[in-house]
Amino acid sequence: MENPDWVNLSDDELLEKKISQLGLKLEGTEVQPLIQQLYIELSQRGLVFNPPAHLGDEWFVPVGIPAIFIPFFLVQERLRKLERNMMLEVEGETPEWFMKLIRHEAAHAYAYAYQLYKKWKWQRTFGLTSMEETPQFYRPRPYSRSYVVHLDDWYAQSHPDEDFAETFAIWLTPGLDWRERFKGWKALEKLEYVDELMRSIAGKPPPHQPPYRASDYDCLNIKLKTHYARKRKLYEDSYPDFYDNDLKQLFATGPEFADRLRASVYLRQRRGQLLTSVCQWTNEKKYRVNKLLTRLIDRCEQLELHIKANDTPQSLQVAAYLTTLVMNYLFTGKFKRTK
Repeated sequence: MENPDWVNLSDDELLEKKISQLGLKLEGTEVQPLIQQLYIELSQRGLVFNPPAHLGDEWFVPVGIPAIFIPFFLVQERLRKLERNMMLEVEGETPEWFMKLIRHEAAHAYAYAYQLYKKWKWQRTFGLTSMEETPQFYRPRPYSRSYVVHLDDWYAQSHPDEDFAETFAIWLTPGLDWRERFKGWKALEKLEYVDELMRSIAGKPPPHQPPYRASDYDCLNIKLKTHYARKRKLYEDSYPDFYDNDLKQLFATGPEFADRLRASVYLRQRRGQLLTSVCQWTNEKKYRVNKLLTRLIDRCEQLELHIKANDTPQSLQVAAYLTTLVMNYLFTGKFKRTK
């Protein structure tokens, strides 16, 4: 497929373009075979409903609509590059990651198409559903065995609908022996129920397929710069001065330390390493952690802080501090100070 003219534009020029005017489609892209892979996996389980897929601004299934929306940037390399430049990562960019996400979204589509959430046993197993969005912040219990672990951030614990979706995704994953993987877990009861539930609808067409227009949900009739302004806003938070005490304990201040490396320079030199390490162990978005790092670097510069020692203990303390702030954010929605 021939590349459109806009692939040669600079980021600034491309950001002025409306997403809906880029001529994007799923057909003929690297994404299409992966969607077909989902349909094959469903068919192998005896399920006959193939949720229609559309391009949207993010991964989602509209409330009540059994259809999957896939992020527009995944269908074109130039847009994936822009996404990486703007957000530091591309959600679903590898086939393995894509399939994990689309299996999860397929579960939501099935819940709506077959009205599964109305079943008494579904409610007893997962809890009551609601028309409200999944909460952005929740308090996960990382070591809980009452929930499967599929996507990052212990997502099954955020909402009954997500608990079902994560359980369905595990159940659907080819080659995964979920009975062995979750042996001894309370979550195994949920997997057994999903297995029972899917067997009950095998071979049956969905009773609920309301008409809809994809354009009413895709959120693509905006400029790329508007899209990213909104998306980046989701990951930005105010940075109050009450972190100063923490930073002054972590680093050194005073004329006697003036000959040592500035803390701001120290953090800049280790930004990539810290970003990778903290995100790996917290599962937090790189963009959000990078914004936090930027604020800490700026504040260290303003406070004229220096490192105490250029050694491993200093690096470990910095990484531990960042991890604590990020975990506080995951649990509470705020980068709360540590004391």
